[in-house]
Amino acid sequence: MLKSFSCLLLLLTGTALHGQPAPALTGELITDVPVHDPVMIRQGDTYYLFATGRGIAVWSSRDRVHWQREQPVFTTPPAWAVAAVPTFAGSIWAPDISEHGGKYFLYYSVSAFGKNTSCIGVATNTTLDPHDSKFKWEDHGKLIQSIPGVTNWNAIDPNLITADDGTPYLAFGSFWSGLKIIQLTPDRLGLAESLDTLPTIASRQRDPDAPNPAAPPGNPIDAGGNAIEAPFIFNHGGYFYLFASIDYCCRGAKSDYKMIVGRAQSCTGPYVDRVGEPLARRGGSILLAGDAKWYGVGHNAVCTFDGVDYLVFHGYDASDERGRSKLRIEKLSWDEAGWPVVAGKTAP
Repeated sequence: MLKSFSCLLLLLTGTALHGQPAPALTGELITDVPVHDPVMIRQGDTYYLFATGRGIAVWSSRDRVHWQREQPVFTTPPAWAVAAVPTFAGSIWAPDISEHGGKYFLYYSVSAFGKNTSCIGVATNTTLDPHDSKFKWEDHGKLIQSIPGVTNWNAIDPNLITADDGTPYLAFGSFWSGLKIIQLTPDRLGLAESLDTLPTIASRQRDPDAPNPAAPPGNPIDAGGNAIEAPFIFNHGGYFYLFASIDYCCRGAKSDYKMIVGRAQSCTGPYVDRVGEPLARRGGSILLAGDAKWYGVGHNAVCTFDGVDYLVFHGYDASDERGRSKLRIEKLSWDEAGWPVVAGKTAP
């Protein structure tokens, strides 16, 4: 995200999740879950939530209302991540969880403050139940790396999507030249394409090949002002829907984060919005924005449980004196034209 600097800024000021002491592992169930960049999956009768945090934050629930904090995925920072990102201190961003062939795949991000000195890694497990004797995360290390001055994209915010023919792809990206997508190997642990010609699937620039727009005042200049991140692709009704977050997170009451959406007949795009504008050229229909109760909302995932689709995301709570980010889960419906609508909200 502008996670690469604004989330760290909130870490330093103590106004975001990262600045809060982690809840003790007491077994206490809470409903006001302090998360950033949540994704959710169900195994058996238990829901598991993965989110940005030291070692990757993990929560579990039987009802999606009351949550218990579990041990993080990593108890110590992966050695490869420390070597690749020297300033990395253990806070891992924007995980993505999926299941394939009886195995769970967890993609995650490590990055440096204000830079695209970033990497995406992947770990696997055969179960998400920490009480199962087979429970063990196996880290497979670095999958993608971005390098300042070399790559005009940022290797964070991964999301796994499977094409109709079973081919796996990884969407990712934040600021710089926008959101990207790349084909993975069948085992989902390697790249099947070159990183030299990554297509842009979404951007806030009219010309995706134009130089990076300047960063707004008060922001590190490296990321520029192309404020888009957190791709999530969902297959529904014959289309692939690309959800993304635009504008700025991680600023408490000043957060203006919001979600956009476009769709395509192929998971690799091209994606267009409701009026036919390409997402790669500043298109994108607003799905959900902040209101009187939530300053900003974003970094969403979409899940289906028992035939019902849900939008899972974080919002900056206006009732909290510091506007901290908290878990939100909303039902997602679909209008007559096949576009997603948050239940109770009017489509723009």
